[in-house]
Formats: sequence, structure tokens, C-alpha cells
Amino acid sequence: MYRLSIKSGLMLLVTLASASAHASVDSYRFTHVTIATPWYIFIFLLMGVFAPFVLMVVLAWRVAVKKSKSPASDVGHKPIVAE
Repeated sequence: MYRLSIKSGLMLLVTLASASAHASVDSYRFTHVTIATPWYIFIFLLMGVFAPFVLMVVLAWRVAVKKSKSPASDVGHKPIVAE
């Protein structure tokens, strides 16, 4: 039983050691700046920063159009009463 746990412990150690080596080699390629890096930054900013501003402008414009069409926008004017 003791011999089995030593064997499985060694296998686990080898597996974990090789996994971290593969992970570090794989992550190393993302540290290089290439010609495509500015495009990646632009796409990230487009989705994360610029898109909410566009949505804000569209929604503010929609609310402004709704308010201008509503009869409640005539505040301070006398209502027309049919006699």
C-alpha cells in the first residue's frame, strides 16, 4: 500500500512538473508584440469602451425624441379645451 502511494505521488509530481512547463511555453508566445497587437487593442477598446458610449448616445437620442412628441412637453402652456 505504501509503495503504491509513493508511485502515484511520483506520477503526480511528474505530471504537474510537465504541465507547468507546457503552460509556460504556451503563454510565452502571448508576451511578444507583433504587427497585429494594435488591432487587438483596438478591438478590445471598441467592445469595452466605445460601444457603451454609442449605446448611451442612441438611448439619449431616443428619450429626447420621445419627450418632444409627448403632450407633457408643453409645460407652462394653457391646455386647449373644447367647448
